[in-house]
Amino acid sequence: MAEQGPPRILALWSAPRCRSTAFMRMMGERGDFLVLHEPFSHVADFGAAEVGDRRVGSETELIAALRDLSADRPVFFKDTTDFHYPGLLADRVFLAEVRHTFIIRHPREAIASHSALNPGVGRDEIGFARLAEIFDAVAATGGKPVVVDSDDLVEKPEETVRRYCAEVGIPFRPEALSWQSGMRREWVRTSRWHESTSRTSGFARVTGTYERTPDNDPVLAGYLRYHLPFYDRLRAHRLTVPS
Repeated sequence: MAEQGPPRILALWSAPRCRSTAFMRMMGERGDFLVLHEPFSHVADFGAAEVGDRRVGSETELIAALRDLSADRPVFFKDTTDFHYPGLLADRVFLAEVRHTFIIRHPREAIASHSALNPGVGRDEIGFARLAEIFDAVAATGGKPVVVDSDDLVEKPEETVRRYCAEVGIPFRPEALSWQSGMRREWVRTSRWHESTSRTSGFARVTGTYERTPDNDPVLAGYLRYHLPFYDRLRAHRLTVPS
């Protein structure tokens, strides 16, 4: 059963390199949400995040700022699980009151892409285990997490986004499936991670050749073995998208 009415706060959680930035770009094109780029990650990585006109320095402050912003306008944020968020996991009220959604990509692809940008990436930074931890925490509150398979998104963008919108209770806006290419202001701080998305004008499969992959590197192969069960478990809950 889809949620009735639009959520005040809509979250998209993703392991790194799973096409979440393209999804955020589409949400920004809609115009009906205040869109925030990786506020939890910025607090964890840089010690602070800009949320509206506020600068927050902790998860507790960030959650309070999101609640305040959503009183005036619906908020969408996307974030990645290369970091661990104990404040989020401890706040059962926030876990229950936000509409939490997830986007996945096969970890074989995500790991190769991540390693190319961060050759020293650690196992936990790959992020699928932490993604599953948030999924479980949301489910434990009685929520119904929504999972988008990003392969569906690039192969059947209209059908996938339409299905997502119906599930979270927002209108489908086909015009948001295309956008102007270019680097967004909110991406500048981490621009090298978003360079490929900045060249797009819609959902598309961006192919790349990677020197190190789980198929030829034993360290990355170990990461794949560790994270694959978490991906498989989330994928079992993915939205079904008609052909």
